[in-house]
Amino acid sequence: MIAIIDYKAGNLTSVVKALRFLGAKDVVVTQSPQDVLRADKIVLPGVGHFRSTQLLEDLGLTKATREAVRTDTPFLGICVGLQWLYAGSTEAPEAAGLGHFAGECERFPATFEGHDLKSPHVGWNSLENIRADSRLLAGIGPGSFVYYTHSWRAPVSADTAAATMYGGAFTAAVERDNVMGVQFHPEKSAETGLQVLKNFLAL
Repeated sequence: MIAIIDYKAGNLTSVVKALRFLGAKDVVVTQSPQDVLRADKIVLPGVGHFRSTQLLEDLGLTKATREAVRTDTPFLGICVGLQWLYAGSTEAPEAAGLGHFAGECERFPATFEGHDLKSPHVGWNSLENIRADSRLLAGIGPGSFVYYTHSWRAPVSADTAAATMYGGAFTAAVERDNVMGVQFHPEKSAETGLQVLKNFLAL
């Protein structure tokens, strides 16, 4: 069973449709910690304000997710779902992230190299510096384009599986063992996005 965590801030319908298009049969949209604990795979889609992730803590989903990934259940966070994997975000300092990856998500700077930088970062941009050992990005080449819409970004670190350049480099995909996340929307990223989801389903 694939558990799609619903914290009232995700683009759930598009993600579910994409997974079913790729052949996933047992896809369950849930707010139940028990579903998360018994799932074969977990997906956390997210859009909007980081503050909305507080509901994950309130419903016991943070604890359940932490236990599930400790037992090697594959996890994929999308957009704010990726940001939640970090310690937190300056968008909502009062809301803690899962803390699986070190660092904090920050807003794009107002200027970069002397020029105004538009925020949110919306539209197609390319994946660069793809890690050769990434299972999530297998079969995806540097320069492949994906679709973004976000104003906050995760820092680049050793866990970064791919980066994108906009106001400097930021983490486009993060991956350590069974825990993965993408800042872009794979369900809106054409063939490249479908390949990401296909790779995740194959884990």
